[in-house]
Amino acid sequence: MANPLRIIFFGTPDFSLPSIRQLHESSEVDVCVVVTQPDKPAGRGNKLRESPVKRYAVENGIGVLQPKRIKKSLSEFLSSLEVFEPLDLGVVIAFGQILPQEVLDFPKSGCVNVHASLLPRWRGAAPIHRAIMQGDRETGVCLMQMDVGLDTGAVYSSARTAIGPRATTGELHDELATLGADLLAKDITAIVTGELQATPQPDEGVTYAQKIGNAEAEINWSQPAEQIDRQVRGLSPFPGAFTGYNDKRLKLFMAEPKPSIGSIKKFAPGQVALVDRDRLEVQCKDALLSLKSVQLEGKRRMQIDEFLRGHPIQPGLQLGVN
Repeated sequence: MANPLRIIFFGTPDFSLPSIRQLHESSEVDVCVVVTQPDKPAGRGNKLRESPVKRYAVENGIGVLQPKRIKKSLSEFLSSLEVFEPLDLGVVIAFGQILPQEVLDFPKSGCVNVHASLLPRWRGAAPIHRAIMQGDRETGVCLMQMDVGLDTGAVYSSARTAIGPRATTGELHDELATLGADLLAKDITAIVTGELQATPQPDEGVTYAQKIGNAEAEINWSQPAEQIDRQVRGLSPFPGAFTGYNDKRLKLFMAEPKPSIGSIKKFAPGQVALVDRDRLEVQCKDALLSLKSVQLEGKRRMQIDEFLRGHPIQPGLQLGVN
């Protein structure tokens, strides 16, 4: 195309950064304005903290809009976009608000979303967590034509990747953020010119990735070790699977299933079955779970050998009882 594509970018967290970086650095794209969530209080002093996308935009001289509720101030928001017309496309990546149809229709070619799953599997808020927790062996990213439904739009293109047997949500998050940025950079011009047409999602295979609730983060030691392992990896690093230890919350960030070797008859689910200088293994329904990386409430994250140096533990200790 003779002139750069004029883009409005909606995004907030780290997942959005590889995409805005690639778009901003491309000679074929002009990121005219960034829309991100308002600054939020964080840390001990409750100081206002900018989103990662806002920090990038400010550092690179891109204009920023931070509407608190687009739906409630729709006419005002649309008026603020008029100064950037004409806009060719809206790019939406983990923005954090539902966009009304009037906003989706504002750019000439509508809005495209980078979604972290192979749609229609795992529509919704937590597709990366759910894929690992469910034991999926493959996932990916999709470029989706946005509509007012929950990730129901037609799909322009996708890219696949295997989920490693020990992958955490944090690791897969970073991989998919880069994969999505590469796919967007490759296909964005073809989307605007119409060379790439979107295909409606099939009705079969639809699943929903609901937001992770607090109850799902608590470990039930009566479950199989493999299932608890997926829970730990799927919630690592955020929000973190947890169990009770000495009336405090102990978060688990990495663990590994191990054979029981007879301990299943001696120890109940949730009891420490084996402990030494650098090893802590807990009985599950069918096997042991060896804890590798933990964080006690009020403390920093530690490898298990460091944790054990400050917390002498004996076999038979029951975890999960608060």
